[in-house]
Amino acid sequence: MLTKRIIPCLDVKDGQTVKGINFLNIQSVGDAVELGSLYAKMGADELVFLDITATNEKRKTLSELVTRIAKHINIPFTVGGGISSVEDVSVLLACGADKISVNTAAVKNPLLIKELAGQFGSQCVVLAVDTKFENNDWFVYLNGGRVPTEIRTKDWVKQAVALGAGEILLTSMNHDGTKDGFALDITRDISASVNVPVIASGGAGKMEHFTDVFTQGKADAALAASIFHYKEIEIADLKAFLKNGGVAVRV
Repeated sequence: MLTKRIIPCLDVKDGQTVKGINFLNIQSVGDAVELGSLYAKMGADELVFLDITATNEKRKTLSELVTRIAKHINIPFTVGGGISSVEDVSVLLACGADKISVNTAAVKNPLLIKELAGQFGSQCVVLAVDTKFENNDWFVYLNGGRVPTEIRTKDWVKQAVALGAGEILLTSMNHDGTKDGFALDITRDISASVNVPVIASGGAGKMEHFTDVFTQGKADAALAASIFHYKEIEIADLKAFLKNGGVAVRV
């Protein structure tokens, strides 16, 4: 049985880890490399570093930061933010990243996914999807949740997987930072509609939420930020809780 993964997410701005609620009210919570290193030692399965301003400010994710992360962290990590070309990915992988995530650039140019998968392998390409429930359906948002589209989330994910995306990082904007639980319905729908791993993101507030997203939401991994940043839940305690509840995790 494949184990479920616990993935702390570090939203990065100018080298600092930051956190907001519903993608707003951003506040700094510490040095990205120090926090990432701490989570690795505490038992995290993977890490995700997202440069939350890269796309909006038309900057590239800082390769220098990725190099620092790789020197201090011994578990797989994904980097995203402003990635829009084969050259961007080449640099980040050379600096030590294990996977990259694409979001806005892939929506604007879906063939980018095919190009990246062909060059680096599908296992390296994570499609990040910021989605919001409105008008009775889930729709894709771009530029760090700032720009709405009329693209239905399920349609986009299926297209992206067909093009070569090897993993889906699904963030519910409605649930982000609320600590009221993950979006179980859309996570379950996406998990059932594609044959690649789905990482659920947005809404983790207590240990039971992780059980729910793994059992009811059928997620392969669960990503969270503030509950780890503010030490509300320790990773070791969470994994023990999940294991006791019958969820397969690496301890």
